[in-house]
Amino acid sequence: MHLNRIIYCVVCVVLFQIETSQAQSTSAMNVETTPSKKLIKPDYLKAGDTVLIVSPAGVLRNKEARIQQAKDLLKGWGLNVVVGKNVFNQNNQFSGTDEERCEDFQKALDDPTISAIWCSRGGYGTVRILDALDYTKFKANPKWLIGYSDITALHNQFHNLGYESIHGIMGVSLTDDITEVQDNVDSFKDAIFGKPLSYKIESSEYNKQGTATGQLVGGNLTLLHTMLGSVTTIDTSGKILFFEEVGEYAYHIDRMLQSLKRAGYFENCKGIIVGDISRVRKNSTDWGKPMEQLILDVVSEYDFPVLFNFPAGHADDNRSLILGRTIELTVGDEQSTVDFEE
Repeated sequence: MHLNRIIYCVVCVVLFQIETSQAQSTSAMNVETTPSKKLIKPDYLKAGDTVLIVSPAGVLRNKEARIQQAKDLLKGWGLNVVVGKNVFNQNNQFSGTDEERCEDFQKALDDPTISAIWCSRGGYGTVRILDALDYTKFKANPKWLIGYSDITALHNQFHNLGYESIHGIMGVSLTDDITEVQDNVDSFKDAIFGKPLSYKIESSEYNKQGTATGQLVGGNLTLLHTMLGSVTTIDTSGKILFFEEVGEYAYHIDRMLQSLKRAGYFENCKGIIVGDISRVRKNSTDWGKPMEQLILDVVSEYDFPVLFNFPAGHADDNRSLILGRTIELTVGDEQSTVDFEE
């Protein structure tokens, strides 16, 4: 009887080790863990190509004129434009039901005549359709994904599948006087048509100087935080992390960054680019430090450069970034640069 118990215990230990090994193997397959892997770059756009505008998240109330303006902009560049059939639908705060939003995005992925998917706006709702999307036909005809904010969920998914995407303005980002956002429009045009992207940024006194080279990943901080623990989280090892945020309390920003830290986001990270952190909400108890210092405190033990005030995010100045592309980051005393590999 005693021998049987010993044999039973040994078998249990062996089975546990096998299950653990299988779980780790499955996790490794689900999440991209090879930072040196060069991502697939969809073909840059050219005159005659077609862009499909979709709404994977928030509702578009009274935005028909703005979407028409977006169509006119693209047509002026020699592109064809199609608007998803459910773009202007409404299901409470969403632009149609989950099924309708998913239908439009799936069509964009599947249609080989579509060269780019331009999201109309962010808001909330993209995460609700992520797991229903099928990328089989997309892989045969890759295309650019363009958007920011809530679209970060899709950027993560594209990255883990091995494809570059564009963090940039959306359909409703235009203004009545387009010259007010001309720099954004110009960088958007450069990104989709394949012109080299290079930015010179006036350095902040809070910057942590240094140089780094690596793939650029990231997006909206809330969405990066939301993806933790799922197959849509990203591996930041050997990469440069960009994030931006809008309308959050300082303590919540700290909480999200602490969560990323505990998840290992900064362990082997090569550098951080901080975009616009705007409309920080006032709490009954003041945080007591500038936002820049809050961020520096979180990553104080890591030896990588940190660039503040990059013009990308929810502010008026929102330049395009190619996520998944290798960049060279130089954070200097008076001027910093972000140069994209061609």
